[in-house]
Amino acid sequence: MELDDRKIKILKAIIKTYLETGEPVGSRTISKYTDLKLSSATIRNEMSDLEEMGYIIQPHTSAGRIPSDKGYRFYVDQIMQDKENEVTEIKELMIQRVDRVELVLKGLAQMLAANTNYAAMISGPQVHHSKLKFIQLSEVEPLKLLVVIVLEGNLIKNRFITVQEALSREELLNLNILLNSNLNGLTIEEINLGVISQMKDQAGNHRDVIDLVLNEVAETIRATEDLEVYTSGATNIFKYPELSDGEKASGLINTLERKDVLQEWISDNVDNSENTGIQVYIGDETKMQAMRDCSVVTANYELGEGLRGTIGIIGPKRMDYERVLSTLRQLMKQLDVTFKKEER
Repeated sequence: MELDDRKIKILKAIIKTYLETGEPVGSRTISKYTDLKLSSATIRNEMSDLEEMGYIIQPHTSAGRIPSDKGYRFYVDQIMQDKENEVTEIKELMIQRVDRVELVLKGLAQMLAANTNYAAMISGPQVHHSKLKFIQLSEVEPLKLLVVIVLEGNLIKNRFITVQEALSREELLNLNILLNSNLNGLTIEEINLGVISQMKDQAGNHRDVIDLVLNEVAETIRATEDLEVYTSGATNIFKYPELSDGEKASGLINTLERKDVLQEWISDNVDNSENTGIQVYIGDETKMQAMRDCSVVTANYELGEGLRGTIGIIGPKRMDYERVLSTLRQLMKQLDVTFKKEER
């Protein structure tokens, strides 16, 4: 006898109802599930088959059914498989999205440089005050677990941890429930000693696993602070005599090629700005020696769910500010439209 889709739906309905009520479940109760659309007689026949297959048992004559150990096992395995499928789907979606964002941002940097005749830079989207959305522990081999960490913005990170003793599927399931019920929606700052202590108490003998997972979560969130910066049009500076002097040009081009310098400047000057609109930095206001003869115009863009990046145009102090500001405003609108359409 085969456990087909209809039997699976009825079995899940029996288990869910029994978990909620603690009482044996009859066919009349199951017939009220609107998605089944089955008569009580049909449900009784299916329940008889499930009992014969060992998934449910009848504790007393004329009573309803309750799940057997085999039924519970099937239910738990289904939950774990559903969660694994959910993580896989999110992962595939985000791989496509990350590739899409990277291509768009590289193209925008090139377009800005070509349209303005200045140098352009765009930082990749960064999570600010990252919140945890989901954690999944899965065994990849004895004593080795895969930790899938999903952050706000659907950024997915995979980490591996080594445990001291093998964990059963039930123990993994319980740890997954414990982690997600305590950590979902929290930032790293909100995962305080009280939260950690409570989780360790609930984990019992597996408190060391909680320690390992929390270390990986903290490391993952810190890693999201690393910015990717795309630049284009550095050679445009040679079009302006005041910047084309050998030493000045060399210093400016070197700065535009130093992603670490740009990352630090963006983090210190732009991300910390209370004004999230367009900003203009003239000469020494940029705090970068190589750009003391330049102006830098920046704007922050947002892709939703805490993802934010920065667009910057670098040119001489006599740049066409009106044109640059207009170009940035139009670009911000287009980014907003593009990624809102993607989300739909």
